[in-house]
Amino acid sequence: MDISDKTAVTIPLRNLIALIGFTVVSVTGYVNMTSRIASLENGQNIRDVEIGMNSEFRIKWPRGELGALPDDAEQNLRLQYLEKNVDELVATVDRLKDHGSANFGLQDKKFLDVK
Repeated sequence: MDISDKTAVTIPLRNLIALIGFTVVSVTGYVNMTSRIASLENGQNIRDVEIGMNSEFRIKWPRGELGALPDDAEQNLRLQYLEKNVDELVATVDRLKDHGSANFGLQDKKFLDVK
């Protein structure tokens, strides 16, 4: 058998079409498979980042390292105001008990014992 640049190769047309079809199906399947794998890896990376951020939030939010809600700030102001008023009332009651008002009897002093 002589092989040269003028050697002819004959292949039936249906075999050629089958080879081309097989190649097209194989390439399409490979592209779809790599695309799906890339999509799954990207989704996994996004979930990993979100889980990390959630863990950070879960740890830092109760400590107050990430700030506070505006409602929390308003609530804290109201609590401070109430604590101040209660302290003033307790001081007033203590002064009245210590100085002994003429209107307070023994029953009144027992009633005013807030401690």
